[in-house]
Amino acid sequence: MSKTLENKISLNNGKQMPQMGLGVYQIPEDQTAAVVEQGIINGYRLIDTAQIYHNEIGTGVGIKAGLASANLKREDLFITSKIWNRNLNYEESLAAVEDSLTKLQLDYLDLYLIHWPGQGSFKPAWQALETMYKAGKIKAIGVSNFNTEHLATLDTFKTVEPVINQIELHPALTQLPLRSILAERNIVTEAWSPLMQGKLFTEPLLVQLAEKYHKNPAQIILKWDLQQGLVVITKSVNPDRLKANADLDDFELTAVEVDAISALNQNVRVGPDPAEFDF
Repeated sequence: MSKTLENKISLNNGKQMPQMGLGVYQIPEDQTAAVVEQGIINGYRLIDTAQIYHNEIGTGVGIKAGLASANLKREDLFITSKIWNRNLNYEESLAAVEDSLTKLQLDYLDLYLIHWPGQGSFKPAWQALETMYKAGKIKAIGVSNFNTEHLATLDTFKTVEPVINQIELHPALTQLPLRSILAERNIVTEAWSPLMQGKLFTEPLLVQLAEKYHKNPAQIILKWDLQQGLVVITKSVNPDRLKANADLDDFELTAVEVDAISALNQNVRVGPDPAEFDF
């Protein structure tokens, strides 16, 4: 098994999570089970889904099959989902968590996130997550797509500190100011869309480094993430690409190279801006 897939990050509640995981965003429900099972067989132990992906059922089937195929126990995996919290009240938010557990065929989730902050509409959802966390149905809770203003709002009512903030992050959007604040608070930064949907694969610096290390640009970017202590979510329906994404054990970027990749930042997004996205 890839050492990259064995690496773990410590969360502020004492729990550990794999540093690299398999995401299932935009994977059709009827393909998700096979992708998840293959991912588990290939050594992925972190599986990341969400209510809005509409494939939690397929993810659950894939988890069950993967556990059997790889001869693993439930506790060997780390499963994340996210609440689509638009205007949900407290009771609706509790029901949404239960719905995820049912679809995923799980007794508990390792991590559950508020998917988008919306325009200040996340208080009931967060309070529901705290309730489920204290009941043991969620082992860790966090947020996704939160900027500093959203975190400040959360601070006015939270009784549990989020363990993670999952944000769009890649060499063209390094998010250094936000990451600095998260680090001060001992909140882990997790990157979604780390490869910028392939838009960086022709970047000369990444091509040059790929040639130097006999890798591809995607592997260079993923190594850049991991060497900075980020949790990173990758996605592919191709088993060979799943393996390649985790084939990162045999090289190390220099500090100068890490900084050079970071200098590609242009604050460019491929996804919505959380400050404007009304979810």
